Amino acid sequence: MPQVAAIIVAGGKGTRAGRVGPKQYESLLGRTVLEWSIEAFLQHPDVGHLVVVSGTGQGKFGPFPGTSWVLGGDSRTQSVRNGLAALDLPPDTAVLIHDAARPGLSQDMISALIAALKNADAVAPALPVPDALKTERNGKLETVPREGLFRVQTPQAFRLGAIRAALDASDGDLVDDLAAMEATGAKVELIPGDERLHKITYPEDFDLVAKLMSPAAAAPRVGKGFDVHAFEPGDHVTLCGVAIPHTAKLKGHSDADAAWHALTDAILGAVALGDIGDHFPPSDARWKNADSAIFLQEAIRLAGAEGYAVSSCDITVICEAPKVKPHREAMRSRTAELMGLPLSAVSVKATTTEGLGFTGRREGIAAEAIAVLVPTNQPR
Repeated sequence: MPQVAAIIVAGGKGTRAGRVGPKQYESLLGRTVLEWSIEAFLQHPDVGHLVVVSGTGQGKFGPFPGTSWVLGGDSRTQSVRNGLAALDLPPDTAVLIHDAARPGLSQDMISALIAALKNADAVAPALPVPDALKTERNGKLETVPREGLFRVQTPQAFRLGAIRAALDASDGDLVDDLAAMEATGAKVELIPGDERLHKITYPEDFDLVAKLMSPAAAAPRVGKGFDVHAFEPGDHVTLCGVAIPHTAKLKGHSDADAAWHALTDAILGAVALGDIGDHFPPSDARWKNADSAIFLQEAIRLAGAEGYAVSSCDITVICEAPKVKPHREAMRSRTAELMGLPLSAVSVKATTTEGLGFTGRREGIAAEAIAVLVPTNQPR
């Protein structure tokens, strides 16, 4: 199958969007609005040529291998002509022309347009008009029948030679490229559109499009961790990053912070990434006497890379001594600070085993933790 070409029209000033610069260069969910469309086309296996049409003073960025950048014209239609001129391809090459202000382009939509073009001269995605429509004439409102009316989106698909000829034969700045083909009597097909292709025009559209493009809400993840450390000679124990005076210290390769070790395991477990020993093996000299804050922060980073963030945690310290309660608020505060959570999202408590078992015999300390992780809106 011959490779498909794509053109992204990105030269507008976007003054109605209420931003300092052109809307297509503004940030949206961690990328610029324009980058979303560039990456969508470059990721599609059938798209082999991409042209970005930018405005004067709007420099290219990247790197985006296989992407050509050309200067736009005085109107959108002229910018499209400039983009088409940059394509040295056979006339029957399929070309998709897209507005940068519609960042919600999916792989499925690209595929659907390419497939539909096999039986039409031009194809565009469109949505029905759900609202009541009115027009005002001579100070009076009249109802406009909405049957047969559509909201036409981009990308719009054509054959390279046909759209070039249609645009060259047209006058003025067209409302879209489909209009040029309509004027030639070509066979035009509309396929189901996508709400995520909503065009960013006004300031409120940034939030609307961000919500439309965010991944569907997923269930929270819950992880549980447990850790044990024995006592050895020393003068304090470290729990939740807080040094607590005691007649012994906890034995371990790192600082033996049982509370944070349990919490680290809970976070890793929630996203199914193993346990603390997998990531920080005691056989590795790098972690000798290491601050357990390193382990906890890395677990949080790894969870973030999987699309999850810790929303709350509950830590229980199990020991006869030392007394944890006098230090509990300091432990909560240190944990909340390290994790970037409000204090109300961090619980620390302590209990004993009523003299039973190794903790009851004051041979060491155990800790368990539960962590709740929620999906983030940032794409992976």
